[in-house]
Amino acid sequence: MTDLTFTCTGVRADPYAAGPTLVLRLRITAPPGTRVHALALRCQIRIEPAARRDYGPDEAEALADLFGDRSRWGSTLRPVQFAHVGLTVPGFTGETETDLVVPCTYDMDVASTRYFNALRDGEVPLLLLFSGTAFTGAGGFHVEPVPWDREATCRMPVAVWHEMVEQHFPGCGWLRLPRDTMAELLAFRSRHALASWETTLRALLDAAEPAPPPLPLPGAPAPRVTERAAP
Repeated sequence: MTDLTFTCTGVRADPYAAGPTLVLRLRITAPPGTRVHALALRCQIRIEPAARRDYGPDEAEALADLFGDRSRWGSTLRPVQFAHVGLTVPGFTGETETDLVVPCTYDMDVASTRYFNALRDGEVPLLLLFSGTAFTGAGGFHVEPVPWDREATCRMPVAVWHEMVEQHFPGCGWLRLPRDTMAELLAFRSRHALASWETTLRALLDAAEPAPPPLPLPGAPAPRVTERAAP
């Protein structure tokens, strides 16, 4: 089999896609002088949460529903499936570069989205696992499988994910609910003549639990404590 190697040289958000989309830049290298007529690739992308990444207290709290309490992370911090994508690479000799387009979702029921959303800064450790078919040969062509051990790593800046989401859903998030729950929410909104879904959920939250006092802004002076004389 042709000894192909794969390297991820960068990742960016696609500002012109119809939905949230990441673009990973791939460099594919074959032995010198080897003619590759085409590659039909499949790529499995996994998040490797334990691969050289630290998590702050806020991030650890946000990741508790995925991995449990931090004290258990030695056994629970397992890879998270992100995406399966296909790619057809045109012919090349020796080396080529191409884009791997990865459609994304902002559905918070998806484990990978919850992971990305929990991170504040730093990088996301990704592992790309390749398989597929290579069409090679100098005269005619040979059909051979891409070796199953072909892989590449990628350190995606967290800022790229947040930039992608903000491009399509600025300041917003998505919540998926069953139809009967949506019907009940709609009936509640109609009964109380609420103008939007935000005010509807806010009314339910306020009725269920009083809002906590707002946190002081960073750098703001502490509130002045006063005493009132006894009557």
